[in-house]
Amino acid sequence: MSKKILVVDDEQDIVSMLKMRLEASGYEILTASDGNAAYNTAKAENPDLIILDLMLPGMDGYQVCRLLKFDQKYKQIPIIMLTAKGQQEDKDWGAKAGADFYMTKPFEAKELLNKIKEFIKE
Repeated sequence: MSKKILVVDDEQDIVSMLKMRLEASGYEILTASDGNAAYNTAKAENPDLIILDLMLPGMDGYQVCRLLKFDQKYKQIPIIMLTAKGQQEDKDWGAKAGADFYMTKPFEAKELLNKIKEFIKE
């Protein structure tokens, strides 16, 4: 059975590119384009990993991450924050929210795939 990854970004180009790359690597992909949809999809589908942008309509990525990481049912889901916000302060907030890894855009697809494989043990 393939592993499920929830890709959350309000930029459709990034969602499409990640979906194509990750499906080619054998993952089942769920998508959301705003924070509320991300949170609800994560709770309904319980994905194996979440790739989460920070700047989202509705709830931002920090809020989504925090809500999931502080809930006993979902805190085990690895969350990779993938964002254009690359300041140290942003990374610190990501860590405080509970993100497992912080990656800035533009990013190297191969590096992201390697990080996903670290978190998702087949």
